[in-house]
Amino acid sequence: MSILIARKWARDLLTGQIAVPVLDDVLLLLSEVVTHSNSGRAPSGQVTVRMTYAPGDVHVQVTDDDSSASAPIVRTPGLDEDGGRGLWPVNLLATTWGAHRGETTRSVWFRISGF
Repeated sequence: MSILIARKWARDLLTGQIAVPVLDDVLLLLSEVVTHSNSGRAPSGQVTVRMTYAPGDVHVQVTDDDSSASAPIVRTPGLDEDGGRGLWPVNLLATTWGAHRGETTRSVWFRISGF
């Protein structure tokens, strides 16, 4: 799933259900998590997005079929590095987040709640 497709899908599902600033945060974090996946960067990569909404709570899980060997971490990149900042907004804006690895997959999830 490309970032644009994931964002449109999430926007279509959540528009009118949550306030625009919360929707903006969900879309930003969704973009970061999909971008962080190995498959999300590959034209033929397989990424699955699952989203659960309940009043005051959005939970998003992104499962990547090609990232089981790595675990996402929040790190401080060097000043001359182009990447390495994607999980900072997730860590700052999400109520909670985490990851788990399967035998061949990795899932990264976040929750925004209390709105």
